[in-house]
Amino acid sequence: MGTLLKGGIVVELEPACVERVDLRIEGERIVARGPDLRAAPDDEVIALSGKLVFPGLVSSHQRLHASLGRGMPRPKLEGYQELLEKVRWRYEDALDLDAVQVAATAGGLEALQCGTTTLFDLHSSPKAVQGSLLRVGRALHEVGVRGVLAYAVTDRRGAVGREEGLEETVAFTRKARGRLRGQVGSAPLFTVGREALEGLAEAVRSTSSGLHVSLAEDPLDEKLSTERFGAAPVTRLVDSGLLSPQTLLAHVGHLSWPELAQLLPTGAWLAHTPRSNMEAEVGYAPALKFGHRATLGADSVSADMFAEAQAAWLRSRDAGQPIDVLRYLANGQRLASQAFGVQVGMMREGALADLLLMDYQPATPLTAENLAWHVVFGLGSRHVESVMVDGVWRVWARRPLSVNPSVVAEQSREAAAAVWARMGEK
Repeated sequence: MGTLLKGGIVVELEPACVERVDLRIEGERIVARGPDLRAAPDDEVIALSGKLVFPGLVSSHQRLHASLGRGMPRPKLEGYQELLEKVRWRYEDALDLDAVQVAATAGGLEALQCGTTTLFDLHSSPKAVQGSLLRVGRALHEVGVRGVLAYAVTDRRGAVGREEGLEETVAFTRKARGRLRGQVGSAPLFTVGREALEGLAEAVRSTSSGLHVSLAEDPLDEKLSTERFGAAPVTRLVDSGLLSPQTLLAHVGHLSWPELAQLLPTGAWLAHTPRSNMEAEVGYAPALKFGHRATLGADSVSADMFAEAQAAWLRSRDAGQPIDVLRYLANGQRLASQAFGVQVGMMREGALADLLLMDYQPATPLTAENLAWHVVFGLGSRHVESVMVDGVWRVWARRPLSVNPSVVAEQSREAAAAVWARMGEK
């Protein structure tokens, strides 16, 4: 039995394509594309009447554990270091495994409802390390979102915490299957010493995966890395052999051109996070200079990649360095294709059926030539009507099918209150 989507306008991002065409889906794949496909006897036929069939979007850098922090009380802060010490790290230290799973469920559901079907999540819960990625994976599996998960290894809690983080990120990477994959993760390098960096390099080699790390979110990363370990973060990554086409670098906001020139030839992916950067007041990351493997991530804010793309494009225009927003979105799908070993994002035969049905009635013609303008000024998560992941409907007529949103929200509020209370006890 298959699913036949008839009469829709199929969209692809790069090269841009807007075409009225039918799609047939069988199992987890798109198996046929054509202008007037005939249904097999047992097909489910869905008449779209001109609705958009849009590829599922990807957040290339997500922090799902932050989902319970929205709106929490926070002191007046003086700079990035206080943001880390008084807010982010205190919050992460207050997470237990139950809160980790609830946060991932709430964040994953929000992503799904926004049309984001794949998340590259960099997790941190220093007092609840063992089993944390399994909890995140369990939450995403329940929601129906695709996930690539890593634990952020750090020396912030000493050698024991470092080894727990390495064990967690390696163990999950080795056993992840289905809609889940693993990566080796690292916290910012000013919290990662020589032995930890050696452990990360060995973990990457032993798992044949890549490193996911936040890099140069703020100038403090380079300053403290140099003071504590004698070298800037990029130099340390290069010397450790940790830069490759499988590496995923997030933020990348404060690097000199010579440092970027070291990064770009390695083929590493660079995840631009404009909304998070603005919220943290860490300055503008020069995304136009990120090369041909630049993509977008939402970090600790909602995984609404339409909103992220709009912020990225507008901020780049404001900086006088306009980016190709369709390429940045499409690169997220290319990154997911690399992680899962199968085509994601192209609405063609053989690709995974991760797609959105969007009820978008444009006020002007929609063409391949002006698609970017519609993405930036018209399309949004409000138009997402139904979401398919792996050939299975996970949202239909704006109603999630795998979880109850009211129950998820109630559990999330309860867990958030408990986490905030534990933060106040410190």
